[in-house]
Amino acid sequence: MNHQSRERRRSVGLALPLLLFIVVTFVAPLATMLVRSVHDPAVADALPETISALESWDGQGLPPEEAFAAMARELVDARADRSLGKVAGALNRVQGGLRSVVARSARSLEGVSEGPWQEAMAGVHEAWSDPATWHAVLAAGQRYTLRHYLAALDLRRLPDGSLARQPEDRRIYLPLLWRTLAVSASIAVICLVLGYPLAHLIASSPPGRANLLLALVLVPFWTSLLVRTTAWIVLLQRQGVVNDLLTAIGLVGEDGRLALIYNMTGTVVAMTHVLLPFMVLPLYSVMQGIPPQYMRAASSLGARPAQAFRRVYWPLTLPGVGAGTLLVFILAIGYYITPALVGGSSGQLISNMVAYHMQTSLNWGLAAALGGIMLVGVLALYVLYDRLVGVERLGLG
Repeated sequence: MNHQSRERRRSVGLALPLLLFIVVTFVAPLATMLVRSVHDPAVADALPETISALESWDGQGLPPEEAFAAMARELVDARADRSLGKVAGALNRVQGGLRSVVARSARSLEGVSEGPWQEAMAGVHEAWSDPATWHAVLAAGQRYTLRHYLAALDLRRLPDGSLARQPEDRRIYLPLLWRTLAVSASIAVICLVLGYPLAHLIASSPPGRANLLLALVLVPFWTSLLVRTTAWIVLLQRQGVVNDLLTAIGLVGEDGRLALIYNMTGTVVAMTHVLLPFMVLPLYSVMQGIPPQYMRAASSLGARPAQAFRRVYWPLTLPGVGAGTLLVFILAIGYYITPALVGGSSGQLISNMVAYHMQTSLNWGLAAALGGIMLVGVLALYVLYDRLVGVERLGLG
């Protein structure tokens, strides 16, 4: 018993560094992202008295004088403690244009010491006479909110609490999400069409040739992603190698060179090249374990080659097909460097919008909500695959 306990503790001790690494680099950032998607305390922390006064407001007309007084006082305080930028940014994300309103009001009200505050603030900017501005302040003041998820789904909450779709010219994320899913599925299918015969060729070749072909498949893993992507820019641009070749053989004229880069075509080509090994390797690992006698037996029993493939070989390779397709699809959903470099404005995916909000607009709540929606989509796909095929049938070698 003591020996078993020591062995168990030794096993736990050996696995502990890996477990700690996973928690620090995966679980903790994921949990932080999910919390940030629903937790936005910037306005509530900076304007607590204003939010408290607005919570007793019935939403009809303008709020009471105490709300104006609290807002004026807390805007000046926020400017003094340098938190006004965060407040203005959070309010601007709820209603466009409030950033300048808040900044101007904080400067103008700094020397005002007495009311009536409603007239004073309306004199600074007419937006304070609009009930919609106060509804936006109240919405932004909720510490825990689903507004980031609503924005990610191109929805908005009206003052009466009902949901409505964004105006057509502001519907950004759902079309981008559907485009991402369609492109990822297309890339998975293209990789399957290209990778299946290649994996079969490697599995059925003599060891020397198989090792050489496998090394060629693995070349993308040994090359920087940035180098691979920029190489496609050289190949696919209007004055690039592909267009020069098409022009030389007379398929296109000098004035008819194809636009193969900075659009969706460039995104699909470059991502297919990068992700093809993730399809080939699971297929190869499964095909390598299929005895060649099976196909010969099917042929000796009278099956034609196509029939033998459809009824014998294809079913045996389905674990590799499922593993490769699932792996390529999930990886394609999260790609953003390749679309950013070769996709142009029409070849961007939802991950590029996540990167934009994380690095440029600094709207981390919306970025986290978009990431949460992608995570739910991937988990739903995984559950669906498990129900239809069974995860235990995945073949990864």
